[in-house]
Order: sequence, then structure tokens, then C-alpha cells
Amino acid sequence: MQTQNRSKSDKRQTMSRMLAAAHQEFCNKGLAGGRIDEIARNAGVTKQLIFHYYGSKEGLFVAVLDETSDRLMTGWVDFDVEQLTPTQALRALLNHIFDQYRNDPLLARLAQEGVRYHDYNQTPRNRFLELAPALVDKVGGIVQRGIECRSFKPDTQPRLLLATAALIATGWFTNAYSTSALVGLDTASEEGMETWRKHCADFILASIVATHGEEPRSARAN
Repeated sequence: MQTQNRSKSDKRQTMSRMLAAAHQEFCNKGLAGGRIDEIARNAGVTKQLIFHYYGSKEGLFVAVLDETSDRLMTGWVDFDVEQLTPTQALRALLNHIFDQYRNDPLLARLAQEGVRYHDYNQTPRNRFLELAPALVDKVGGIVQRGIECRSFKPDTQPRLLLATAALIATGWFTNAYSTSALVGLDTASEEGMETWRKHCADFILASIVATHGEEPRSARAN
């Protein structure tokens, strides 16, 4: 039994190394430019073992997308904001989503590659789509609390709100060239990121805050 458990643990560790090496390779070079031999070398395994587990370079890429989506979406869904007022909770969640991209400079590149891949390919498993309803429910709960205390407009739609917020927040990283030119700030600079981080939350909240809410407009979460 111990031998079997150790074998499973070794397998998980090996696959984790392969995914970590593949994440780095695909972020730096994209799907087309990523090389299996480089991934194998950095993971300390053979190319044959990668093909055994993932079937192809595309299969490994999809696994990287799924692992990344799982990590990000789970972190967003589990982010504890229930003790905050609705306005504070939504601002904190929006900042948290922004900070995930801010703290992982390579994430935007992988997101861009993932969008291109899913535009032209169907995959049997997609963790982003599987986990999206839980995130929608979380935002929906915050919105409903805000509507009930008259902080948010009664016609606020959580799905549209979340989609808009995600596009605005991640666009700073995935469309850096255009955004930098329009805003006049370097998207990689601390000033640029702080400015856009605050603007994102302010812009989204301004679109849903009721004119006469019980929650003071000055309520903010760091």
C-alpha cells in the first residue's frame, strides 16, 4: 500500500514539474514556438513521458490552460469577502482579479494564447467554463446583497457586470500596447498599474451604485 501511495505521489510530482515547465515555455514562446524537448529538459523527464501523459504538444498546452484556470478561478471563488459590505466586497474582488495578473507577468501571454487556441479548437475539458458558474454565483450574491440594501441598482446583471469587469481589468495586461498609448502610462509601471487598478473598480462600481443607497459612497476596501 505504501509503495502504491508513493508511486501516485511521484506521478503527481512529475506531472506538476512538467506543467510548470510547460507553463513557462508556452508563456515565453506561445503554442507554436514552444518546444517539447525544452519542456522535457527543464522538467527533468523524457519527451516520451510527456507524450505518454498528454498525447501531444496541444494536449499539454490544454492541460496548462486547465491548471491555470483552475488555480485562478478557485482563488477568485474562494476569496473571502462575505464580511464586507457589498460595495467593499465587489471592489476587493475586482482588485483581487487585477492583482492575479499583476503578480504573474507571464499570465497575460498565456491568456492571449489560450483565447487564440479556443477560438479555433474544441476541447473535451475546459476548467474555465466548468468553474465560471461558481464565480458568477459569487458575484451574483454580492450584487443581490447590494440590491437588498439599496446600494446597487435593482436591474444590475451579475453576468454582464462580471464579463465587463474582467475585460477591463485584464485588458491592461493583454492589450498593453494600445492601452499604454491611450492612457499615456507604461502598463508595466507601478504608477500605471495603480492608476488602472483604481480606475477599473471605480468605473464598474459607478455603473451600478444606486443614487440613494444606504451604504456611504466613501466605503472602500484596500
